[in-house]
Amino acid sequence: MSYTPNKTSSRSLRDRARERFANADVPAQGSSGLGEPPNGPLPAPPGLGLGPLVEKVASYWWVELLLGVFWVVIALVVLKFNHASVTTVGILTGLMFLVFAAQQAVLAAVDRRGRWIWAIFSVLLAASGIVALIQPTATFAGFADILGFVFVLIGTMWMVQAFNERPINDLWWLTLISGIMLIVLGFWVRGQFFVVRAYTLLIFTGIWAMTTGIIDIVRAFQIREVGRELGRHSRR
Repeated sequence: MSYTPNKTSSRSLRDRARERFANADVPAQGSSGLGEPPNGPLPAPPGLGLGPLVEKVASYWWVELLLGVFWVVIALVVLKFNHASVTTVGILTGLMFLVFAAQQAVLAAVDRRGRWIWAIFSVLLAASGIVALIQPTATFAGFADILGFVFVLIGTMWMVQAFNERPINDLWWLTLISGIMLIVLGFWVRGQFFVVRAYTLLIFTGIWAMTTGIIDIVRAFQIREVGRELGRHSRR
């Protein structure tokens, strides 16, 4: 009796084997895939709860308003072009040096490697600020003498800032034009007499203080509006 293989059964065995290999990489229904938790995807993380914090900060909008009013008053005093204007500019210069000294002190505390360099600059700036506060009139005269160099330096910084902000700021060209104009003004001031440099310094300081005050006042009301919006959303 001869044996004849059953082609149907052998073909079905091959099909079953292929199905097993084809379904080997597919996770069963209800089981977790690679990188997923057993019970499905992770739930969304809860919010960071920054709303109350921002609302709390926005409640101090009046501090920004007072700063704006302060700068407007400073601008009005400076633009009187009298001895009080000269003294005010000298005092502002001293305060500016003290702020820079505080910044260098913070850098000295953060940067372990270069802390001695930052500390030296902090001491020098603090000493300059104290001297400027003690002798504001002499500080104004010295500042007026180097006004052209200061304008050129600030204009160069504004130009570099404009090119750095070009990818994210559509109005970068305004900063660029301001920097170019300030550099031109710096070269012009260098060739003028001391009286012209002194009045130029007063005008520049007055306009800067007035602009800063107006911006701070507008920003204060914007902060107040943000706080009110957050308060309305929290009550819903």
